[in-house]
Amino acid sequence: MSGPAIVVVAGVTTAVIAFRGADGLVADDYYKQGLSINRDIARDRAAHDLGIAGEIRLLPGIVRLTLRSTAALPDRMTVRFVHPARASQDRILHLARTPDGAWEAPLADLSAGHWRAIVETAQWRVAAQLDTKAAGAAELAPGVL
Repeated sequence: MSGPAIVVVAGVTTAVIAFRGADGLVADDYYKQGLSINRDIARDRAAHDLGIAGEIRLLPGIVRLTLRSTAALPDRMTVRFVHPARASQDRILHLARTPDGAWEAPLADLSAGHWRAIVETAQWRVAAQLDTKAAGAAELAPGVL
């Protein structure tokens, strides 16, 4: 009798674990996400064609961005800080051009670790991998990191 009882308990335990730990990586709207990926790839190509590159630097209380390009760059753009494991910690900032030609925005401290910084407009995007523990700038380049 103990054999079937153990199997029933194990089955119930497995079901509880499966329902509590649902896989958040599976998307209901996979088709829309696929279209979004294609748009992102097109924006990466546009950034490459325009020769957009630069660096992003985390300073106390601000994020500073310098870019170079063969085309004119806008006075405002967006930067997204994407945490590799916790989407709830992702942040979006709107950068404004400074008189010296860079872009800046206030930034509360990011948690320690690795982040992905994505600088974008509606037409193009560049990205960099950041380590909040490392001093110095991270290189921005077109393409998926």
